[in-house]
Amino acid sequence: MNRNPGLAAWLTLAHAPGLGAGAVRRLLKEFGLPEAVLSARRSELERFVPAPALQGLDASTTRSAVERSLDWASSPGRYIIPLSDPAYPRLLYEIPDPPTLLFARGRLELADKAALAVVGSRNATPQGLANAESFAKSLSAAGLAVVSGLALGIDTAAHRGGLAGAGSTLAVLGTGVDVSYPARNTALAEEIAVRGLLISEFPLGTPPVAHNFPRRNRLISGMSRGVLVVEAAIASGSLITARTAIEQGREVFAIPGSIHSPLAKGCHALIKAGAKLVDSVEDVLSELGAWQTDATARAPDADHEDESSLLAYIGFDPVDFDSLCARAGLPAERVSAQLLRLELDGRIAALPGGRYQRLN
Repeated sequence: MNRNPGLAAWLTLAHAPGLGAGAVRRLLKEFGLPEAVLSARRSELERFVPAPALQGLDASTTRSAVERSLDWASSPGRYIIPLSDPAYPRLLYEIPDPPTLLFARGRLELADKAALAVVGSRNATPQGLANAESFAKSLSAAGLAVVSGLALGIDTAAHRGGLAGAGSTLAVLGTGVDVSYPARNTALAEEIAVRGLLISEFPLGTPPVAHNFPRRNRLISGMSRGVLVVEAAIASGSLITARTAIEQGREVFAIPGSIHSPLAKGCHALIKAGAKLVDSVEDVLSELGAWQTDATARAPDADHEDESSLLAYIGFDPVDFDSLCARAGLPAERVSAQLLRLELDGRIAALPGGRYQRLN
């Protein structure tokens, strides 16, 4: 069951053709909750988003997609998680462009579990596959969830290792969460949907489009405390994930290999650039330190403290979004998410012109 009564409004914004995530975030910043966006006059919306991009809000295809999504989410173990939902992964609030909506199948509690990403080549060596599965199994046994992208090769081995331990595994998809891709991993995906978590920012039915996979890599790193690269060539999607992890302030680890192997060159390049060389899972766990299994248990209290602090910064006089970010010293994405939760709780009101006022 989905707890958010405004879920249809979130879905409308997410499914409107031509209205990208950046435009949705601008509208939410100015108007507050999606219901307020949809009830605003088009002339007001056009101050922030070009008129052609708004036409999809009224399209029959958008309405049909919303209904299909709501029907899909009515079955047990299926979830649609908007940015304002308490179940939204907290680490994603820290990245520059968090998805406004996530689709998930499986054990939703894993979305907020302390995790490490394990990624690498689709054309891995037997030793690379063994390393990935062994490291993932040990990480999972230590209580960390293992995050990867369900691709063939290293990703597949990482998921299997994650499923073998208590921490389990999360698969971040570059397709709709209802699409089986690659076909050879269909059985694995179904096992993850029961014992782990499948998650995607892409609408249901989204096929495997090439440019979606580099985009999903920011979520693989964004949901993790760090990224372990097992095997990777120099021109590799795994290096994209590693670079994204560095930009997000995550730890990057790499397993070295033979100087003669093309699949070791990416790892060696990362190590030269400052990634931590590891040859045992203890190397990873010691670096993560306090970011282990008890970190997730502390996260909700820290988040509630942030929201209480933000409420104090709002005060009872109207304040605009930019001034609030400056007062709180927090990134815009995190302030947006906290404002949405405060509005849902009835503690603040969104006013015209992107301003906010405390109610109690």
